[in-house]
Amino acid sequence: MKNNILKYIMYLYYLSLVVLLIIYLFPGSIIGYLLYADLSKQPNLVNNPTGTAINHFFYFFYLAFLGLIYNLRKKKFINSFFFLFFLSFFLELLHFFIPNRDFELNDLLANIVGVVSILFLFTLKKFFTR
Repeated sequence: MKNNILKYIMYLYYLSLVVLLIIYLFPGSIIGYLLYADLSKQPNLVNNPTGTAINHFFYFFYLAFLGLIYNLRKKKFINSFFFLFFLSFFLELLHFFIPNRDFELNDLLANIVGVVSILFLFTLKKFFTR
């Protein structure tokens, strides 16, 4: 039963990575187009002073959490952490070259904070369960 749940988490993790790649590499905002019929408009999930960077935080937090759950049993979470950390850099840098997309430092920082938050929470949990 536990292996089946981990298998579904693995599928969800990889599917979420594919969705991330599609959203990041598409020239314009797919979600903006679906919600507002406007490729240039970015949806804002939560009203905040950082704008749409919060969306990046939520998605990378979610991905890092799935990576943690999936890789915890294998004790390879650190590989997943580094992968997501560098993927966030790489994808945001690609926005320099993708039409209708812009590199935004706030988005990059939100990506990194999302991933690092899971590492911090995981480290905190390990510290207090000893």
